[in-house]
Amino acid sequence: MELTKIALSTVFFIIMLGLSTQHKHLMLALMCIEAMMLTLFMMLIIYTMTTLAVSHTPMPIILLTISVCGASVGLSLVVATTRTHGSDFLKNLNLL
Repeated sequence: MELTKIALSTVFFIIMLGLSTQHKHLMLALMCIEAMMLTLFMMLIIYTMTTLAVSHTPMPIILLTISVCGASVGLSLVVATTRTHGSDFLKNLNLL
């Protein structure tokens, strides 16, 4: 079980590194964030299985629901950006 926790933590930090170096496309940055959320979901599932606490049981479902809502908002942002600017390149956006 400890090897699984270490592997998931390593995957999470590698994805964070990928997100910090992602400066080209908005869609790739959103995919990194979704991968981070799925890794957190798996970590939370393992935590609730090992503690066997009844109060922690709905937490993974709540996290997954919030993740899906964030993904839908991100996808609508990509669609809106692509329609207005022609692509999802981050260097074409003037956010200030």
